[in-house]
Amino acid sequence: MERKASEIKKIGTGKIYIERMKEEDLKEVLAIETASFPTPWTRNMFPRELKDNLSSHFLVARTDKDGVVGYGGFSIVIDGVHISSLAVHPDFRRRKIGERLLTTMLHLIKLRGIKKVALEVRAGNLCAQNLYRKFGFRVVGRHRQYYQDNQEDALLMSLNL
Repeated sequence: MERKASEIKKIGTGKIYIERMKEEDLKEVLAIETASFPTPWTRNMFPRELKDNLSSHFLVARTDKDGVVGYGGFSIVIDGVHISSLAVHPDFRRRKIGERLLTTMLHLIKLRGIKKVALEVRAGNLCAQNLYRKFGFRVVGRHRQYYQDNQEDALLMSLNL
C-alpha cells in the first residue's frame, strides 16, 4: 500500500502511515504482539499469513521516527471477513492509532464489496470492546472459555457494512 497524503496525520513524535505489512516489519510486530497478548502469535505464524494465505491482509501503523507502532489483520472467509488481530504498542496507545488501523481495514473490506465483519474479543477487554462499538460492532454471541491462558470468555462481535 502506498503512502497517500490523505493517510498522513501528525501524532506523537511524527507522522503516521498505514501500510501493508512486510516481512521486514515482523520483529517490531512480534514485539507489539508479545506486549499486547498473553498468548501471542508465534514467529512462524505471521510469515505464513503474509506469504501463503491469499485471503489474509495485514497492515502496520508506522511513524516516521519510531517505526512500527501498531498492526492489524483480517482474513476473507466464506461469509465475510474475520478480523484476526489488532494491536498497538503500549507506549502509543490512546493516540487513535487503533482507530486509524481499523478505519483502513474497514475501508479495504468495503472496497472488496464485503458486507459482514466479525471478530472475537476478550470479555474483560473493555477498551477494545469500546473501540469496536464506536465503529458500530455489536455483540452477537459468546464463546465460553475461549482463551486457553485463563479460560476467559470471548465476545463475538459483528458489523454489517
